[in-house]
Amino acid sequence: MRNTGFTKHYYIMLLPGFIWLLLINIIPMFGIVIAFEDFNPGKGFFHSEWIGLENFEYMFSLNDTAVIFSNTLTIAVMKIAGNLIVPLIFAIMLNELRFAVMKRWIQTVVYLPHFLSWVILSGILLDIFSYTGPVNTLLKLFDIDPVLFFARADLFPFIVVGSDVWKEFGFNTIIYLAALTGINPSLYEAASIDGAARLRRIWHVTLPGLRTTIVLLAVLSLGNVLNAGFDQIFNLYNPMLYSTGDIIDTWVYREGLLNMQYGLATAVGLLKSVISFVLIVVSYALASKFANYRIF
Repeated sequence: MRNTGFTKHYYIMLLPGFIWLLLINIIPMFGIVIAFEDFNPGKGFFHSEWIGLENFEYMFSLNDTAVIFSNTLTIAVMKIAGNLIVPLIFAIMLNELRFAVMKRWIQTVVYLPHFLSWVILSGILLDIFSYTGPVNTLLKLFDIDPVLFFARADLFPFIVVGSDVWKEFGFNTIIYLAALTGINPSLYEAASIDGAARLRRIWHVTLPGLRTTIVLLAVLSLGNVLNAGFDQIFNLYNPMLYSTGDIIDTWVYREGLLNMQYGLATAVGLLKSVISFVLIVVSYALASKFANYRIF
């Protein structure tokens, strides 16, 4: 017979999380009605003029819409690729180290940037890539003219992606290292007996052992394909970089809060949310099929 008194303790423990979810995620969803109104803050949700799909029609008529969706997809896909490949390579290299103390020290050092906010890291990056910063000082040593990195729209996506990979690859490496511990050591011993060198063992033992993890992480990352990183880009970009650096979230912020185009900004945000929801459903379906991953 189930101990109902004991079970109640679990529900009480979950109650703060449910309250937080309700207040922060569920109740604000009623605000999507703004996407279908000529919203006036003075009149509120229930008294603003209902205009139906006009905000969506206007959204698709703007040139900015194609730019921000293109920028978001480009940056997000590059981030996903970088955060899959770089941690994988680094985890394999770290796994090949024979000195356990050095391995732990390196893992700790590369893991630390994950804990720093983009407010702090953006200030560091702006100083490093400034006109008189270390990067341009190094370029001068090779007789290369200084570069205004944060005035070059063509370079900005690569700075964004590179800095994001640098910040997160230490954290993502842990996932691969955990998966590496599940590979049977006898497989490496058998490969060595058969005369396989280190690279052969990595190719025929390590990578096949990580295949399920790689597929799972790749598939689950599809749900974030429209999340290019608002906090990072907001702290790094400027009007000269809008052509390649302006993403959906930063554009919604400017139009909604600064230019007070509440209905238009909400329409763009709602479209992004709907697309992201569909991609999340698809990604979990693919994860269930190819990696046998299920939530329920």
